[in-house]
Amino acid sequence: MKSDVLIIGGGLMGACTALYLAKRGVKSIVLDKDHSGRHASGVNAGGLRKLNRNPAEIPLTVEASRIWSHIQELVDSDCDVKLFGQVRVAESDADMELLETRAALVRELGYEHEQMINRDKLYELVPALAPHCLGALWCEDDGFARPYHATTAFRRKAESLGADFHSHTALNALEREGDNWLASTHMGEIRAPVVVNASGAWGARLASTIGDQIPVKPGAPTLMVTERLPHFIDPVVGAASRKLSFKQMQNGTVIIGGAHMARLDMVNERSEIDYRTMAESARTVTTLFPQMADARIVRFWAGIEGFTPDHIPVIGPSINAPGLFHAFGFSAHGFQLSPVVGRILSELILDGQSSLPIEPFRADRFPTG
Repeated sequence: MKSDVLIIGGGLMGACTALYLAKRGVKSIVLDKDHSGRHASGVNAGGLRKLNRNPAEIPLTVEASRIWSHIQELVDSDCDVKLFGQVRVAESDADMELLETRAALVRELGYEHEQMINRDKLYELVPALAPHCLGALWCEDDGFARPYHATTAFRRKAESLGADFHSHTALNALEREGDNWLASTHMGEIRAPVVVNASGAWGARLASTIGDQIPVKPGAPTLMVTERLPHFIDPVVGAASRKLSFKQMQNGTVIIGGAHMARLDMVNERSEIDYRTMAESARTVTTLFPQMADARIVRFWAGIEGFTPDHIPVIGPSINAPGLFHAFGFSAHGFQLSPVVGRILSELILDGQSSLPIEPFRADRFPTG
């Protein structure tokens, strides 16, 4: 079997890359050892966030925000996108100073999307907050989408344009043979001049097989969801000095996160909820939203993700192997970036360069040895 491009990983990064390649007439084969969205892509919090990004990610997140605001035009689905804004709440003078420093940094970089708001404006936006908050950092066009719906929409659109997705098809071996890569799978060999490593938490393992040593630690960020509640909030809420991601979905349920980790068995690809951290998360929620004290939690879950030492992704060409490109290590905040990362990879493959700055994400940035 032959293909123009072979993509390893059928989650959001792989699906978005396949879509942007297909839009330019390049066919790809996409392999996933499970199914699209089985791990991080389909089970994350769905945040569409420019707020509080690493400065290196700001050019990408600004462009990604523009894409998400018109997502129907790209994938023929609205992906349940809601752009009600996001606040990062200050509960003390120290929090306010921290957020003001952040807002100044963003302005110095030439961007205006992060704005400080005072207490009155905060309670106008989020009247259900406990009364002790002082202000917030605010991004008015942030929001959220439904991750599994979005992953499915990108995959289906890519398939409609000619991409060929294969679920439950693991990569057994990958080696260079002349001008092509030769991939071994249970359905036979696949030859392609270009390979994209979009393998998520398994990305570093694949990279190591072709000589790229990239440090990535797997983790399992945990989320919990409540019963359906009467509507009481529109923006996504975070906190300056607490772990929190808090949003009410269209059906009334509230999804609560904040980078609390489950115990992870990577060998068996299983996670076990740590209820002590969930109790900590619940205390954070009830401190900021006292009305949530009687809300019932109906489900916990965790998705397996890869974390780099500096918590920004690896995006770009291999260190040691021609015709291979990486996109992994998104450290639990890759959902919003996915369409722009797919576009960048298509540009690297077809044009030899990216239209956005990706130097900070190079694969050889980590110390060796």
